[in-house]
Amino acid sequence: MVTYKRDEIISASEVARGFSNILNSIINRTKDKLAISKNNKLEAVILDIEEYERLQRVYDIDRKSVV
Repeated sequence: MVTYKRDEIISASEVARGFSNILNSIINRTKDKLAISKNNKLEAVILDIEEYERLQRVYDIDRKSVV
């Protein structure tokens, strides 16, 4: 299970109000990831595109090795 620091969790309403600033914190790498909560439940994660693509490559390699 992935753990998140308190400052890495934001509410969906915060995302709606401040998306530009939130996106900039990912782009500028002041944050590695941000977990989005809705009704006190973590629902999604915002990642830098390079990190997402790296994870996707790892997932694809792992998935191919299972087949």
